[in-house]
Amino acid sequence: MAQGRGSAMVVGVAILCLLALTQPTFAAIYSVGGAGGWTYNVQNWPRGKSFRAGDLLAFNYGRTLHNVVAVSKRGYDSCSAPRGARVYQTGKDRVRLSRGQNYFICTLPGHCQAGMKIAINAA
Repeated sequence: MAQGRGSAMVVGVAILCLLALTQPTFAAIYSVGGAGGWTYNVQNWPRGKSFRAGDLLAFNYGRTLHNVVAVSKRGYDSCSAPRGARVYQTGKDRVRLSRGQNYFICTLPGHCQAGMKIAINAA
């Protein structure tokens, strides 16, 4: 039985050391567009912000006025979403960032062309 306690003690100490060496990381939550929310001319909103993979974007908008679709660079540039793309439309959408470039547009007619799109690079 003494050997069992010794093994458990070693495992416990190893776990404590591992926990002490790791730093907890918490995802940041960013409200897209700031106080104005997800609306026109938000293209420059990401400037000066440091995004990380796993951070959450909070898209707040009138649910009958806009939507949010994650798209590729091509979709961002052309203001178009591929058929079958997931459309967020609750007005209180939360989207987790992936590592690298992330692109979002509003697909309602004319909205993306009026600047309702953002490109975010997450480290």
